Amino acid sequence: MSARKIWTRPELLILLNVYHKLRFGQMHERQPTVIALAKKFERTPGSVAMKLCNMASLDPALKLRGIKGLSGASKLDETMWQEFHANLGESVPASEAALRELMKAGPEAEVEVLPKQGIRIIKPPPSGPTTTTSTVSVRLGQDYFRNAVLNNFGGRCGVTQLGVRELLIASHILPWGTHAAERLNVRNGLCLSRLHDAAFDRYLISFDDQMRLLLSKRLRSELPQRAVQESFAAYEGCALELPEDSVLPDPAFMAEHRKKFQMM
Repeated sequence: MSARKIWTRPELLILLNVYHKLRFGQMHERQPTVIALAKKFERTPGSVAMKLCNMASLDPALKLRGIKGLSGASKLDETMWQEFHANLGESVPASEAALRELMKAGPEAEVEVLPKQGIRIIKPPPSGPTTTTSTVSVRLGQDYFRNAVLNNFGGRCGVTQLGVRELLIASHILPWGTHAAERLNVRNGLCLSRLHDAAFDRYLISFDDQMRLLLSKRLRSELPQRAVQESFAAYEGCALELPEDSVLPDPAFMAEHRKKFQMM
């Protein structure tokens, strides 16, 4: 019998990146992304799926939803989990760059994890001026956040259930510019349509403790205008829709957003 192949830090860094782009129910050996990673790692899909489920046992956000994961996480798994989440501003861009290298995509390419399709590589347009290291780092972080948040919501707007990916935005609950530590935290993200993202960003809508849609006085003043009625008022009081195995937006972050909303 051949010796068991030990997981390495570089592999776990990539796996932590992809972990946040899949929901718990998608961490199985038949999942296209799991199969693609297994091929690159020269491992079996079953071993990759098991390691992802081991990581799930370390995830406090899943524990809030009663999901425990598998109990076989190693000391290295625990160390990597802690290191990754202690400084997302550094670990996320590093993991995105490592994923691109593994997939031979290049740092300028866009790499999407699409649960039903696997890993998609979008080649960049012809290069212009040289991109600085800091700019690349920011873009890698933004790519990660968008991919993770959209997938956490099942690829649909949490308000309307619109599923056209090109019309969806990964909205920050706590603003990017003022909350650096939470910029890449998946629990600081909502998947919203472009229209609802703009309204949320300008505090025209918010959500209560049960994640039900709230309308601002400004929007109410536009009723019964058809566009406002159909795009906003029709969903008032309805809770954000997320898959059962997703991680929930942080209620403390939403409370902060709601304070400014109430002042508008």
